[in-house]
Amino acid sequence: MSRAEACRALQAGIVLSERAERDGKKLVGTGEMGIGNTTAASALAAVFCGKPVTEVTGKGTGLNDAAVRQKIEIIERALRLNRPNASDPIDVLSKVGGLEIAGLTGLLLGAAARRIPVVLDGFISTAAATVAVAIEPRVKDFLFASHLSSEPGHDALLKFVGLEPFLRLDLRLGEGTGAALAMPVIEASVRLLREMATFSSAGVSESSL
Repeated sequence: MSRAEACRALQAGIVLSERAERDGKKLVGTGEMGIGNTTAASALAAVFCGKPVTEVTGKGTGLNDAAVRQKIEIIERALRLNRPNASDPIDVLSKVGGLEIAGLTGLLLGAAARRIPVVLDGFISTAAATVAVAIEPRVKDFLFASHLSSEPGHDALLKFVGLEPFLRLDLRLGEGTGAALAMPVIEASVRLLREMATFSSAGVSESSL
């Protein structure tokens, strides 16, 4: 996509964050539906994490070994032809990303600006988070990683962003499944912080333990 198209997709995501704020949302989860976008996510991982394409590219929706090799060759050729500039995140996004990843990136940027925490789903959502954090590192403070995907590039992206996943369930789904599973854990943690009794409020003496 062109740089202008990437910026329009970012803006579309920011509009979603504005809607979430108007609707009073206190926690948002990301997810996506699509075929082939692990290719774009792997390309982003290779650029931002400085990893060989072979280390961050997996089977996606179930490719065989020959198809994975072809996928790697396609990504390597795209990187050679487009020469994305790792110091310019929007350049990388426009050259080897995808519209859905750009939209998710805009949502993450907008949510952070509105202090709305976001639960990331799998590989694709974390690729968007990588772009968002590369644009503005403080976005990281508003992100939770729900799970670790089976895709080999996901771990590299999580390390780049600086997040630890809550769950390790060997999931390959990206439709928000992991985010939905992690949300009750976050909600329970908030309730523990707010409602759990302390020794003093429960009338328990530490010296008697």
